[in-house]
Amino acid sequence: MKVVLAGGGTAGHIEPALATADAVLRADPDAQVTLLGTERGLEVRLVPERGYELALIPPVPLPRRPTPDLLRLPLRIRAAVRQTTEVLRSHQADVLVGFGGYVALPAYAAARRLGVPIVVHEANAKPGLANRIGARFTSFVGVASPGIELPHAQHVGIPLRRSIALLDRDAARAEGRAFFGLDPSLPTLLVFGGSQGARRINEATAGALRTLLDNGFQVLHAVGQGNVEAATKAAAEAAAEAGPRYVPVPYVDRMDLAYAAADLAVCRAGAITCAELAAVGLPAVYVPLPHGNGEQRFNAVPTVSAGGGVLVADGELTASRLAEEVVPLLGDRARLDAMGASAATLGRRDADDRLVEMVRRAAAQKSVGG
Repeated sequence: MKVVLAGGGTAGHIEPALATADAVLRADPDAQVTLLGTERGLEVRLVPERGYELALIPPVPLPRRPTPDLLRLPLRIRAAVRQTTEVLRSHQADVLVGFGGYVALPAYAAARRLGVPIVVHEANAKPGLANRIGARFTSFVGVASPGIELPHAQHVGIPLRRSIALLDRDAARAEGRAFFGLDPSLPTLLVFGGSQGARRINEATAGALRTLLDNGFQVLHAVGQGNVEAATKAAAEAAAEAGPRYVPVPYVDRMDLAYAAADLAVCRAGAITCAELAAVGLPAVYVPLPHGNGEQRFNAVPTVSAGGGVLVADGELTASRLAEEVVPLLGDRARLDAMGASAATLGRRDADDRLVEMVRRAAAQKSVGG
């Protein structure tokens, strides 16, 4: 089976594509897998690191509002479709799998032109333009959660890294806390806001830190690469009074161990974050990033409605509000366990295998059709 995956641009598109690529090879070690991307996206680094071929096409950002760029969009799309058609043809693609974003749109058009079967995966609660178009071209549409409005949508979940999908938080807790230099017995808060950190979350955490430490908690805080100096100073001041119970790091490479170490998270509500926390059963205080069409809030709503998390608007997150939400939760083991169990009811640890089964059914259509 020859599979081309269109999942470039952001980590929210790339990570599910890479997890799917891994699952394709587990199911069929002889499969040929290629990822589509552009020279602007994170895929330039992430895809080769994982050992996959990356085929580059011209980027076609989709303007959110009328601008002069909108007038040039048809020409850019035609150029990208032309190059993507060459990639699909030269790789003799049996199936095209798109994960949304501006890499997926020309890929869907090229696949339709060549008669290559299409599979669409939508991670966000509010589908973007590319996947709304792509879903019209196929009956193979996988979505992250029930209720996502796309034609032929089937709930498969979001393909996750195996280190997350197979994580047993209880079994790995001691290893996780040792890895980050945390106390093995204290209630632990994990704070993170993406690779660059999140200013609002960082500021609220800094303001609430003394309250959190005074209540006997410890904090693992991914502050973002540009915020290390200030966080290190705060850690030194906290350690002088309360011991080394605040651990700031620029970035967490081992999210599996961070999730295992934590009893509660404070975080944004990107689709991947929501899917991972549900899969591992970690309750969270979600602070959606207020941008785009509000998709982050919608991503968190199913887990929050099930009782697996708390939702706080970005503009409402202050130091006092963070402490108000976190202190009662971290001090109540039974409630945390109940919230984690509720979150886990929405988690899909086998989303990658479910999506690959859809891919194989789609590819079989081409075989039948010649």
